[in-house]
Amino acid sequence: MQAMVVRQPGGPEAFAVAEVEDPEAGAGQIVVAVTASGVNRADLMQRQGFYPPPPGASDIIGLEVSGHVAALGAGVEGWEVGQECVALLAGGGYAEQVAVPSGQVVVPPPGLSLVEAAGVIEVAATVVSNLELAGLARGEVFLVHGGSGGIGSFAIQYAHHLGATVVTTAGSPDKLDYCRRIGADHALSYRDDWVAQLHEIAPDGVDLILDSMGATYLGDHVGLLATEGRLVVIGLQGGSKGTLDLGALLAKRAVVRATTLRSRPPAAKAEICRHVVEHVWPLIGDGTIQLTPQTLFPLAEAASAHAHLESGDNLGKVVLTAAAP
Repeated sequence: MQAMVVRQPGGPEAFAVAEVEDPEAGAGQIVVAVTASGVNRADLMQRQGFYPPPPGASDIIGLEVSGHVAALGAGVEGWEVGQECVALLAGGGYAEQVAVPSGQVVVPPPGLSLVEAAGVIEVAATVVSNLELAGLARGEVFLVHGGSGGIGSFAIQYAHHLGATVVTTAGSPDKLDYCRRIGADHALSYRDDWVAQLHEIAPDGVDLILDSMGATYLGDHVGLLATEGRLVVIGLQGGSKGTLDLGALLAKRAVVRATTLRSRPPAAKAEICRHVVEHVWPLIGDGTIQLTPQTLFPLAEAASAHAHLESGDNLGKVVLTAAAP
């Protein structure tokens, strides 16, 4: 099969098309013939050499795909060859086929094409698992950055559904308007003094911050937290090392927690996937959560897809198409 590989870490130009061995369905696994693959910020970090796959996972980039069941491993039940599906991966998505633990393969969201569905499972699983872990409650103030991107746009809508007051940041007037249209109560430009504005919006502090930036905003985030506030770090776009004011945390009885979805064991990811199908797919089906805009690239143009996402011009989700839907 064909796959996009990175021989040496680097920029988007590090991608190359390669012929690699077809995956086999091991016990408890499903081989998915890929229709489309979602592109995530974590993919950019892996290409640059900063986010290696967990032990035993494919070193081919890609954390989510849509497609059809191509083969079933021993012990897999409830699926048939040819059935449409989406899958949450630890790696391997930028390829024509991928082998996945069966618990991480689920039916597509209702009403979406396979190409549309390719960019949903990873953001849904990430946002839902972390907001539930942190216990976001109705009436609390919630902050997520990058509200016009994949994680941000899903988090805005899901937090709005939960009854939170939703605050987000973005970089252009068009993106800020988009964030407000999908449920953000306050959309702030990160080019302005968003910290001061947020202090005015929420003088008692922010109850929950879903943070993909890491070190860059660590001090600001701790300063923004409310009493018993929670800072959940899910990404390191702004670096991995910062100064943490423990005194401020003590005074607020606040919590800083860092989590990752990718390295969780298959059983844990299977449970998250089941929860997403049960609780999130109906919200997509009835329009409560709307699909974000997609920018499509052929699989062989993964370099262009990464360059587009890195440019900051993207709105919504970037998706690679590997086959006709």
